[in-house]
Amino acid sequence: MLTLPNFLSLLRIVAIPIFLIFLANGNYAAAFMLFVAAGVTDTVDGTLARLTDTGTSLGAVLDPMADKLLLLSSFVVLGFSGAIPSWLAILVVLRDVIVVLGYGAFFIVDHEWMDVAPSRLGKLSTFLQLFTVGVALLILARPALPLATPALALQLGAGALTAASGIHYVYRGLLWHQRRGSVGSAE
Repeated sequence: MLTLPNFLSLLRIVAIPIFLIFLANGNYAAAFMLFVAAGVTDTVDGTLARLTDTGTSLGAVLDPMADKLLLLSSFVVLGFSGAIPSWLAILVVLRDVIVVLGYGAFFIVDHEWMDVAPSRLGKLSTFLQLFTVGVALLILARPALPLATPALALQLGAGALTAASGIHYVYRGLLWHQRRGSVGSAE
């Protein structure tokens, strides 16, 4: 069902190539503005879905997909351009690849999908990742702003929380798998 919150999530997905074109062409101010607009629509679609009780299973997939696609593509492009450290871009992408492959592997082994709910640590990690990208874009758009020290602190914090949340998701997956194994052996 295409509700207004789902439409806003789709709009964010459609905006990603435009955002990447702005980045590739060095139009950093436009990329920053589009990134901020995506963040605003993310907040609005979630709030609307909760307030109007119009959350759907489609929205439960579209919203995090839009966030991940925007974040991962941002980190890849900004990492290649040197706007953020390559180690951070690799860490962010690798954590998500490991989590997705882990969930897929558990499905293959257990023949059941694990409930994929973001943890508080994962949400905090995503928030710092978004803020890190936003500051990197702002530095590109307005290089005269004295943001190098705050940017470094954000990058280190985002890296630490990304690693910690990755470890937490792997741990959570292993616990789920272990419980599934004990349930399967008792049957």
